[in-house]
Amino acid sequence: MATRRTALLPDPTFYPSPKMAMQATPEKLAFVTLLNAAQDGSSDALAFIDVDPLSQSYGKIVGEIRMPVAGDELHHFGWNACSSCLCPYSPHPHMERRYLVIPGLRSSRIHIIDTKPDPRNARLIKVIEPETVLQRTGYSRPHTSHCGPDGIYINAIGAADGGGPGGIFVMDPETFEIKGRWEEDRGPQYLAYDFWWHLGHDTMITSEWGTPNMVENGVNPELLLAGKYGHALHVWNLRTRRHQQVLDLGPEYQMVLELRPAHDPNKTYGFVGVVTSLKDLSSSIWVWHREGTNGSSSWKVRKVIDIPAEAADPEQLPPLLQGFKAVPPLVTDINLSLDDRFLYVSCWGTGELLQYDVSNPFQPVQTGSVKLGGIVRRQAHTNDPDVPLNGGPQMVEISRDGRRVYLTNSLYRSWDEQFYPDGVRGWLAKLDINPNGGMRLDPKLFLQLDSMRPHQVRLEGGDSSSDSFCFS
Repeated sequence: MATRRTALLPDPTFYPSPKMAMQATPEKLAFVTLLNAAQDGSSDALAFIDVDPLSQSYGKIVGEIRMPVAGDELHHFGWNACSSCLCPYSPHPHMERRYLVIPGLRSSRIHIIDTKPDPRNARLIKVIEPETVLQRTGYSRPHTSHCGPDGIYINAIGAADGGGPGGIFVMDPETFEIKGRWEEDRGPQYLAYDFWWHLGHDTMITSEWGTPNMVENGVNPELLLAGKYGHALHVWNLRTRRHQQVLDLGPEYQMVLELRPAHDPNKTYGFVGVVTSLKDLSSSIWVWHREGTNGSSSWKVRKVIDIPAEAADPEQLPPLLQGFKAVPPLVTDINLSLDDRFLYVSCWGTGELLQYDVSNPFQPVQTGSVKLGGIVRRQAHTNDPDVPLNGGPQMVEISRDGRRVYLTNSLYRSWDEQFYPDGVRGWLAKLDINPNGGMRLDPKLFLQLDSMRPHQVRLEGGDSSSDSFCFS
C-alpha cells in the first residue's frame, strides 16, 4: 500500500510556483540537440552533457542518441509533462517529466526519448513519421514543443507544400498520439512561429516568422525588403481556441520570433525579440501587456529595447550584408529568468549576449554583456584566446535558480551558411551569473564540436523556458 501511495505522488520536478522551482536541486545533466550539417548521410543526435561541477566528466559529452534517419534538423524540443500539470482546472499530478519530445524542423519527423530510469542512458522509444503528422493535422515542419496542462502542444510553420498556414497541434502526453489541430477559429494568422501562454488568464500568444518556402533556403532578400516576413503577435483565447486580436508591430519589423511570458502567473506581460528592422538593421525587444480590468481590458505591445547594427568593412561581411556595410545584431533568441528579473538577449550576428534587468518590464536596464564569435568580431573564448570563434550566442537557456546560463551557436543550417559562409563550427558555453547582475564565462565548461552543431538545450528537472505555472 505504501508503494502505491508513493507512486501517486506528483513528480518532484513539478513545482507549484516559480519560487519553489528556483529552490530545487541544481541540474547535473544537460540535453542538447546536435545538427549534422555535413549532409553526408549521417543523422542528427541528442547529446547528454555532464554539468555537475563536482564531476570528473564536467563539461563533457557522456552519452548520445543518433536519430534513425538523416536530415531531421532537430529543433526546439521539450518535456512531455511539467509544472503545468498541477493547474487546478486540468490537473494531471500523476504524470512524470520523463519523455523528451523532439521535432525535426526539416523532416517533420517527431522523436520520443525516454529518460528513465537513467537519463545518461536515455532511449529512443518512438518515431512519429511526417506522413502521420500531416494526415492528422494538415501541418508540416514542427518547430517547438511545450508541455501544457492537458497535453503536448507543438507548433508547425507550414503545410506539406511549403506554403501556409502554420499552426499548432496537440499530442497525448502518455500515448503520444496526435489529437489534431488546436485552433478552432484561426482568424487572420497565416505565418507562424512561437507560442506561449498566460495559463491563469486563458490567453495564448503566438508570433510570426515565415512559411517553409520563405525560410528553408535562407533569408530571401526580396521578401525581406518587401516586408513579407512576420511582423505581428496574435492573441488567442486558450480555452475556446479562438483568435481574438492582432498586435501588428509594422512591416518595418521583420521576423517576430521568441516569446517569453512572465513566469509569475499573476503578471500579464511578456517579451518578444524581433530579428531586424528594415530601416537600419537594428534588432529590438518588445513587451506585450494587458491594460485595464478584466471587464474592459485589451492587449497592447510596446518596443522597450533597440539594439543597433555595427558598422563593418564589406569585405568582412557575407554577400547578403555587403551592400549595407554593417553587421546586424540578428536577435534570434531571448530568455527570462524564473524570478522575471533578468532578460537575456542573443545577438547572433554581432556575437554578443546581453543581460537586462527587467524588474520594470517597460524600462529595461542593461546589466551585463559577454562577447563570443560574431560575423565580424570572431571573439575567442577566454580559455582558448588564440582561436577565433564563428557563429554567435544563439539558443540561450537559464537554470532554474538563475545562476547559470548555457549558450549554443547554431541557428538553422541554411541560415548558418548564409551568414557564416565559412561554416559554423559548433560550440556550447556556460556563464556564471551574479545575483545582482553581471555574468562571466565559466572557463571549465566550453565544449567545441568538430562536425556537429548544437542548438536547443534542456536541463535535467526543467529550466527557465520549460515550465508554466498556475501559482505564484
